[in-house]
Amino acid sequence: MGIMKVKAKARGGNTDVKMMAKHIMETGQRKDKSGNIIPALFLSEIEVKHAGKVVFAANLGPAVSKNPYFSFSFAGGASGDTLELSWKENTGKSGTETADIR
Repeated sequence: MGIMKVKAKARGGNTDVKMMAKHIMETGQRKDKSGNIIPALFLSEIEVKHAGKVVFAANLGPAVSKNPYFSFSFAGGASGDTLELSWKENTGKSGTETADIR
């Protein structure tokens, strides 16, 4: 199961995308109950492609809230097409997921 929750809908020659990343987005500045610093763990990059073309890209940092939400539109796309979503954490961990356009 991926970390990206996506709703993408094609209409009138454009595709509207609503996307939430289910991620803790830890800053590395908070302390746990014992006073130890909680290590930074956040998404540093997100990219969305349609038909091999980048339609959305974001460089993120530790100031972004938990479970960040993004909304964007792009020209093109049709019901049944697939979006390819890739993400990378500040730790170097990365992943790729797909979502269908309705």
